[in-house]
Amino acid sequence: MITGDGSKTIHMPDLNEQYHSKHGALQEALHVFIETGLEYFVEVSLSQKRDFKKEPLHILEYGFGTGLNAMLTAQHKSNTFMEYTALEAFPIAAEEVEAIDYGKLLEDQELFAQLHNASWNKKTQISDSFFIEKIQTTFEKLDYDQKFDLIFFDAFGPRTQPELWTQPIFDAAFKSLKNGGVLTTYCAAGQVRRNMQSAGFTVERLPGPPGKREMLRASKEF
Repeated sequence: MITGDGSKTIHMPDLNEQYHSKHGALQEALHVFIETGLEYFVEVSLSQKRDFKKEPLHILEYGFGTGLNAMLTAQHKSNTFMEYTALEAFPIAAEEVEAIDYGKLLEDQELFAQLHNASWNKKTQISDSFFIEKIQTTFEKLDYDQKFDLIFFDAFGPRTQPELWTQPIFDAAFKSLKNGGVLTTYCAAGQVRRNMQSAGFTVERLPGPPGKREMLRASKEF
């Protein structure tokens, strides 16, 4: 389906749910994950004089989906070395990849193809400064210890899949983050915020993308 900003998303009639906001898939991804997540974290880290060539930025995405967040991250001109891990239980079909066509939208067909053609469960080098590892697994099986700097939490919404927004899910996310790490999500539901806080996060309510009043950014304090 075509969203409000002209970019496409996938609609699932059985869940009455979309992969991205119907108000604008591209605008949502840029606002929630790039501006409020990646750019915020890089700015804070540079103020602390972190050298990303010596210590790459480790990003975890909950829900690779259409690959939009990964593509925007790989395209970002932050001069930052990144290792990107994406969890996805149900990869989209080849015909859906072709139909969504973010390569045309973002003017880099080669990058879009590289991200979707990258082997599952294996680290793949996309460019000199960007590596991706797509892992086909459910969120419940996440088991990392202080590996990641930044989490893009882009699961289907709690209305349709509440089990993905529970405290145990956020307990594992909290454990997987380094001290000072950040999690961003489009969701601003009160119970989700309380589950994050119970897991140990400090949570901010921030202005949301077009069509949404608020979003959440959660931090793991030093």
